[in-house]
Amino acid sequence: MKICSLLPSATEILFALGLGADVAGVSHECDFPPEARSAPVLIRSRISHTESAAAIDRQVREFLARGESLYSVDVEMLAAIEPDLIVTQDLCHVCAATPDDLGAALAHLPRQPRIVTLNPHSLADVCADIRTVGEATGRSAQANDLVAAFEGDMADVELAAMRRPRPRVVCLEWLDPPYVAGHWVPEMVERAGGIDVMGKAGQASFRVEWEQLMAAKPEVIVIMPCGYSLEKAEAEFREMKRQNGWEYLPAVRNDRIFVVEASGYFSRPGPRLAQGVGILAEAIHAGNPEQSIAKAAQPVLSRVAVAGLS
Repeated sequence: MKICSLLPSATEILFALGLGADVAGVSHECDFPPEARSAPVLIRSRISHTESAAAIDRQVREFLARGESLYSVDVEMLAAIEPDLIVTQDLCHVCAATPDDLGAALAHLPRQPRIVTLNPHSLADVCADIRTVGEATGRSAQANDLVAAFEGDMADVELAAMRRPRPRVVCLEWLDPPYVAGHWVPEMVERAGGIDVMGKAGQASFRVEWEQLMAAKPEVIVIMPCGYSLEKAEAEFREMKRQNGWEYLPAVRNDRIFVVEASGYFSRPGPRLAQGVGILAEAIHAGNPEQSIAKAAQPVLSRVAVAGLS
C-alpha cells in the first residue's frame, strides 16, 4: 500500500503502526521519526517561518483574509506516486494541509485514492484517530495496542500526580500576540496534576490580552509555541516584551516559567502526547523534593526537554 501523509501526527501514527515502508509521501513538517524525512515532500508552507512570531501571525491573517491556502501541493509528485491512501486533517487550516488544499491536485489523478480525514479535539479523539488509521491500513490490532500504551503512559503520570498540590497553570501556544492553548492541552494539564485556568478543553486555541493572563495569576506558565522547537521557543520567549506587572505574577516570582518543545509533544495530536503529559508534570511539579514524576513514569524523559526560565 502506498500512503501519503499530509500531517506530522499522522506520519508518526503510521510509523508507530509499523507502516514506515508504506509511507510514500509526506509534508514538509514530517520529521519524526527521522526516517520520515527520506520520503518525498508533497506539501510545503507558503508562510515564511524564519520571521518573528508577530510577522508570522500577520502573514497568516493576510492569507486567510484573502481566502488563500497556506500550503502548496506538489501535484506532479502526487500523481507520480499514485497513492492508495491519503491521510489529511480538517482541524486547523493554519497547522497543516486540509481536504480543500487537495481538491485541485486530486482532480489530476487517474485513480482516486481513499482519503482519511482526521479531526481531533481531545485525547479521546486522538485515540479514535489512531484506531481509524489502523482500520484503514489493516493494522487494527496494532492500533489497539498503541492506544493501550498511550493511555497507560498517561495514567501512570496521572496517578503519580494525584499526591501533589495542583497549581494554577497557563499554557501559551503563541506569544505575539498571545494565544492560550486549547483542544487536548487542558486535558494534558489536568492529567499532569495542574489546573488550566485559561484553556478550554476540546475547543480551539484563542487569543487573549496580556491583562487577562495577569488577572489569572498563574503559578506555572508553560510556553509552547505551535510548531516550534525548544531552542526556537526559548529564543522567542527571551525576546518577548515583558508587560507591566509581569514580575508580580506568582509563576515569575517563584521561577516557574517553562519552555517546552511544542512541535514534538504538544502541537501534534499523535502518540507523543503521552510523553507531553510527563513533560508537563515535570514542569508543574518542578522543585518537589520527591522523585520526578516524569522520570518515574516516563524514563525516556529528562529535564533537558523542559527549560526553566526566570
